[in-house]
Amino acid sequence: MATTTRLLNLLSLLQTRRDWPGALLAERLDISHRTVRRDIDRLREMGYSTAATMGPDGGYRLDAGSELPPLLFDDDQVIALAVALQAATLTGVGIEEDAVRALTTLRQVMPSRLRHRLDALTFTTISTDSSDADSVSPEVLVAISAAVRAREVLRFDYSNGRSTDNIEITPPRRVEPHHLVTSKRRWYLVAWDLERDDWRIFRADRITPRTPNGPRFTPKEIPGGDVSEYVSARFKGSEHINNWPCHGKVVLHRPASYVLPFVGDGIVEDLGPDQCSLEAGSWSWTALAASFNRFDTDIDVVGPAELTHAFAQLAARNTATAAS
Repeated sequence: MATTTRLLNLLSLLQTRRDWPGALLAERLDISHRTVRRDIDRLREMGYSTAATMGPDGGYRLDAGSELPPLLFDDDQVIALAVALQAATLTGVGIEEDAVRALTTLRQVMPSRLRHRLDALTFTTISTDSSDADSVSPEVLVAISAAVRAREVLRFDYSNGRSTDNIEITPPRRVEPHHLVTSKRRWYLVAWDLERDDWRIFRADRITPRTPNGPRFTPKEIPGGDVSEYVSARFKGSEHINNWPCHGKVVLHRPASYVLPFVGDGIVEDLGPDQCSLEAGSWSWTALAASFNRFDTDIDVVGPAELTHAFAQLAARNTATAAS
């Protein structure tokens, strides 16, 4: 293995965990313990602060240095950086200009071989959500994330999203912050609300952190144990199960190719050139019936009975509206 490639692989390994036993590094890189020691010395000469760990499994740890050392990337890491920086417009953090400058800087220092690969990845990002998400400042995200990491009570003012004129002044919220998540160009804080004694999901763009943070806390377990499943369930109107509370199935008098681009998480079955079945969910039976109507075609309800009743309710309302 060439020295440069081996150093790059060694650096990548050191960045993946806090402590690496020397024997394990030698095994992973297929080199001798003596070569590991020499390569560690080379990294130190390049500016990487690498400490030796003591004990029977003595090894090495990559520490944070006072200066930024030269950055080394393999081909796959360059591809990952290019994709991440170009997709930064979808983060909702307002860092688009910074991401462009970072990508330009990265491109300037790349060898021509890697620069060609990076240039080949130019693409346009399009939001999957039609709504315009409000931007959240990086400082707010850092403050929230720091409180999550430190397990400290977070105090913040929370806006209701309406005009700030004539808004009643309320005490700051006090929560145990557990996770910072992003979904459809918006950032959310999942936290245990100390006043309400329950789990809450807060929009990060409406949070104004107060300092200092409160005392440390012992984290509670997220309902279900999976924050992604929990947040997805709450967005669907369910407390714990990541599933729509109302599910139904219909036959649409449209070809499957016409329906597929607009079904979201629904399930489409091709029933021939002019028909397909669609199984989908929503937060209410009326909303589900209305969502099927958007395909502007004849509909046969497969079930359940609640969906048939919801169609009847919509028809009655529409008739009354047309007669008014």
